[in-house]
Amino acid sequence: MADSEGQQQKERFAPKQAVQLDPPKDDVISLDYLSKCDGTNDGFPTLVAIKGAVFDVSGKDVYAPGKSYHVFTGKEPNRALGLSSTKPEDCVSDYSGLSEKELQTLNDWYTFFSKRYNIVGRLEKSASSAL
Repeated sequence: MADSEGQQQKERFAPKQAVQLDPPKDDVISLDYLSKCDGTNDGFPTLVAIKGAVFDVSGKDVYAPGKSYHVFTGKEPNRALGLSSTKPEDCVSDYSGLSEKELQTLNDWYTFFSKRYNIVGRLEKSASSAL
């Protein structure tokens, strides 16, 4: 039974259209660099970090300035994702106070991103407080 549940979980987050992803990169990305990758700086990609992994969401309209998920760009909004919040004050790395259900929501977001966006690096170790 557990295997079919795991399969359902994978299928639940599968993109409608197949996505060809590059192998994940392990390059270290600083918080300073990440902060410049919010879609407002020419020459920088648009990045979102989740639980230490940095995803490239460049070219995706929902992350553009003025759009619904722009609040997540250029940072590691673990707490906000776990809370299903788009409030800027919730867009912080620390997710230590999340409930089990909220942690599952955060993990679901990680799975969702990992099926759609390339992992271009990992945040420097001091960046993620609750890993």
